[in-house]
Amino acid sequence: MMKQTVILCLLLSLFVLGSRAVAQNTPSSPATISDNSFLIEEAYNQETGVVQHINTFMRSRGGDWQYTFTQEWPVQSMKHQFSYTLAALNITGPPSRRGFGDLLLNYRYQLVSNSRVAVAPRASLILPTGDSQEGLGFGGVGFQTNLPVSVTHSSKFVTHWNAGATLIPRAKDAVGDKAFVKWFNLGQSTIWLAHPRVNFLVETVWNRFESVVGPSQTAATYSLLLNPGVRWAYNFKSGLQIVPGISVPIGVGPSSGQRGIFLYLSFEHPFKKLDK
Repeated sequence: MMKQTVILCLLLSLFVLGSRAVAQNTPSSPATISDNSFLIEEAYNQETGVVQHINTFMRSRGGDWQYTFTQEWPVQSMKHQFSYTLAALNITGPPSRRGFGDLLLNYRYQLVSNSRVAVAPRASLILPTGDSQEGLGFGGVGFQTNLPVSVTHSSKFVTHWNAGATLIPRAKDAVGDKAFVKWFNLGQSTIWLAHPRVNFLVETVWNRFESVVGPSQTAATYSLLLNPGVRWAYNFKSGLQIVPGISVPIGVGPSSGQRGIFLYLSFEHPFKKLDK
């Protein structure tokens, strides 16, 4: 109960600080937050001429952590988007391991985009840059798909929905055994637009993981997380928007007992002048 009280006080404090900060840093035409959720992918491609740099850091109870950096670029127009994701991991073990994870090259197509609904399916190529012998990567080339759908319900509430799969035809374990590994994910987030530049959110994320346990053999595990959090924005006249955020992933069901902290930091800005 004490931990929950501390977390609630922290989130409320961040809300107050964020509200004061944006009130002191408002350009002539303030921009609202139209940004990524934390563990859920939103269905909004980058606007023409605007690039986004996304940093995430997640640390779980016990000391394991993962840092990711994603850079998103529009390709000619908002219809097409290219991005890449780099990862660094720390696994406490024993033995403890630390290093770079696999590299993702991502393409998204803005299939639907109107005032109410957005849909942007993604296809990704996974390159085995992480050391599978250390448990830092899959050990083989893979493919990932995700279907994000975003729905605007009112001026105060937006929801996001995800369904996806990851396929690694020749994944490896620490001793070099290979098998066809399949991962599946479902997720949903609800965003409360408490202020144009302060959002509260709750995410639910379900995953089914497979790991290699022998030649052509896999074992499946499941996870289920609830992730309450808050994000806020600082807008600048140059067009730069900085969005910090923090959340507290809580394991339920098959993940009962898991706890962690998730930190988010996004920089979004124009990279060329747009025609008026």
